[in-house]
Amino acid sequence: MPSAAPEATDALLLALAGRVRSLRNERGLTLQKLARAARLSPRFLLQVEQGTANISVRKLAGLAGALDTTPAALLAAPEAPAALPVIALLGLRGAGKSTIGRRLARRLRLPFVELDRAVEDAAGLSLAEVFALHGEAYYRRLERAALGRILAAGRPLVLATGGGLPTTPGTYDLLRARALTVWLRATPEDHWNRVVQQGDRRPMADQPEAMAELRRLLAAREPEYARASATVDTSRVGVDGAAAAIARLVRTGARPAGRPRPSRARSSARAR
Repeated sequence: MPSAAPEATDALLLALAGRVRSLRNERGLTLQKLARAARLSPRFLLQVEQGTANISVRKLAGLAGALDTTPAALLAAPEAPAALPVIALLGLRGAGKSTIGRRLARRLRLPFVELDRAVEDAAGLSLAEVFALHGEAYYRRLERAALGRILAAGRPLVLATGGGLPTTPGTYDLLRARALTVWLRATPEDHWNRVVQQGDRRPMADQPEAMAELRRLLAAREPEYARASATVDTSRVGVDGAAAAIARLVRTGARPAGRPRPSRARSSARAR
């Protein structure tokens, strides 16, 4: 049989290089640690990641096992890149939407947008002024309009939503149909402590039942938050772990809750 053309071989090795680098970074492995696990020399693994190593089947199998995948997956023909969705983060204040959102946006090289800032820009007022002067119903109309503009632009980005958005059915249904929604779940204590660490002691001021009220609010909203495409427990995995888990969801093809999604196993996030 004729041998493969050099160009085809080079393309295959470059695709393998990119896939190995991506998987190693996703799993938080150093070059040395992966080399030990795969029983390869760091120098040879570096050549693999540069696309210059003519790797044997045996070594390929060892590398695939160390990356928790298969040789066929490492050698699969590269697919045309799918457009990244809008990734919308849900949760009460203190869930970590801004902190995790910025970390995730840097990881995916996407813009980070806070929906409440878009509302303020549209109103020409701060949120406090919007509520004080016009009330919640007006704020919800601005929120729906701002969300519509963001989604209509068709630009991939990471979006931090307001904590009460899921209580507005029409707005929430629009978001779930057009974005990958992720509930950043946390314990009441973590919600509380994160807000206080931001220097805001208002939750406890003159409110002896504030923690009890927070627990009631979380319990009341949990059924709506749980309708998101996925849930990440930030109390368990932390900021970096949450950003990594959501990035994996995006890269493995998770879809908005309103669209069919392939059945895939999630390790750090629970798909809904």
